[in-house]
Amino acid sequence: MGLVMACVGASIGSGWLFGPLFTAQVAGPLAIGSWVLGAGAILLLALIFAELAPIIPRAGAVVHLAHVGNGPVVGHLWSWILFLSYASIAPIEVTAVLTYANNYIPGLLQSHSNLLSGTGMMVAIIMLGFFVMTNFLVIQWVLRINGAATWWKIGIPLLTAALLVSLAWHPHNFAVRAAHAASDTHGMFTAVASGGVIFSLLGFRHAIDLAGESKNPRRDVPIAVIGSVLIAATVYIAVQVAFLGAVNPLDLAKEGWRHLNFAGVNGPFAALAATLGVGWLATLLYVDAFVSPGASGLIYTTTASRVTLATADTGAAPRWVNKINRFGVPWVTLIILFVVGAIFFLPFPSWQKMVGYVASMTVLSYAIGPIALLQIRKAMPDLDRPFRLWAAPVIAPIAFVVSTWIVYWSGLQTLDFIFITLFGLLAFYAITGIFRKGRWVEMGWQYMWWIFPYFIGLWGLSWIGPKALGGRGALSFFPSMGIVALLALGIFYLAVNGSVSDETMRVYLRQFGNKAPTAP
Repeated sequence: MGLVMACVGASIGSGWLFGPLFTAQVAGPLAIGSWVLGAGAILLLALIFAELAPIIPRAGAVVHLAHVGNGPVVGHLWSWILFLSYASIAPIEVTAVLTYANNYIPGLLQSHSNLLSGTGMMVAIIMLGFFVMTNFLVIQWVLRINGAATWWKIGIPLLTAALLVSLAWHPHNFAVRAAHAASDTHGMFTAVASGGVIFSLLGFRHAIDLAGESKNPRRDVPIAVIGSVLIAATVYIAVQVAFLGAVNPLDLAKEGWRHLNFAGVNGPFAALAATLGVGWLATLLYVDAFVSPGASGLIYTTTASRVTLATADTGAAPRWVNKINRFGVPWVTLIILFVVGAIFFLPFPSWQKMVGYVASMTVLSYAIGPIALLQIRKAMPDLDRPFRLWAAPVIAPIAFVVSTWIVYWSGLQTLDFIFITLFGLLAFYAITGIFRKGRWVEMGWQYMWWIFPYFIGLWGLSWIGPKALGGRGALSFFPSMGIVALLALGIFYLAVNGSVSDETMRVYLRQFGNKAPTAP
């Protein structure tokens, strides 16, 4: 139950407070389709990791899964991809709290903007410090705090959805489309990455990252991973339907969904409650705007510290990073997360600016899962698996293609930031390998060449892709998706077939107490 609550509590954070508005702006009434697509994509990944996570029931399992079949350099690179995705979550939740709080504490945001002001930036850093300090508690206490908050976090969105449907239901809103129908259709896909959909449904990963602290990970992890996705998706779809039906039709009459905004009120649901004259609901939402993002930020800081431990275990970070105090708390990683999180406020000083980056970086980090699944299946077909995914040879490549689409939908600007960072890390590892005797061979560069055509190809297709994604417009939306799918399939099988030796994988898994068979 602790793992389920951690996953659901992390999923229902700031996403429900802002996601329905931004998704509707991009996709119009097809925003419901965005949540269905997002839930399907995340469920594919969740099914993959329901089999993988119990194989390495250890904090930061994704890092080890990248390492086991692809060698140290890929493992190191994926360590940093995962670290950067986690380190930015708590700043997002803090930004959400302050965006709503600006309604009753003016000055936290810049005038006529949703960007943090200087005062807001200082308050944000203090609040981030609070999340870090709370995580110095024993892990069981943190999970209990989150568990208590999660029941609230499930109840308030469902209550809000029910009230909006009963008090302000305008079915004609679902017929209001953009000037060109294709805009909404394309938006249904792009909103999955940029509207907050994927960001809001990523909570399942906490079952993977905290698997090592579960009493029975072989049983608990698959249940928590799959169950949490289904619970969170149900809540979000209900909230999105209620939001679409509750908007005043007059607000859509002139410019439709794309320019929908609520002047003078930061937070769409608080604005709707105020418009309907339900003052007590607006007050409740202001309280929830602290509880929901706050609890999510707390649990994400918990799991982020455990993931950072894995970067030290694999050698991607110095050994001193994994120091633990007498309560089992990784205090060094918590301090690192505070410093890195504070830096994130500078280039991404608003919720919407952060969310596309985080969604793409996180999905990219989990895209290694489908590759690792078939690599381990090939090397150890008889390995004991508490959960065995049906039709894995079909589902795994589909999951990889869908993950690549999500990264592609985030747009060229986001990909610029992500890939420049990743190639910088690769250059660092290459340089250190040249000047350290034997290090080049040990890093396993021969197993990672698929990364170059993958990253460069994806960026190149984005650059010549549709203007809606920031590209030059040489390729239209759906043809570009077809080419991206072909690229992803080619890279997927290249990576699976270019893995380390089967015996090397068996040795690696045995290091974690897994009864991996030896070579015959």
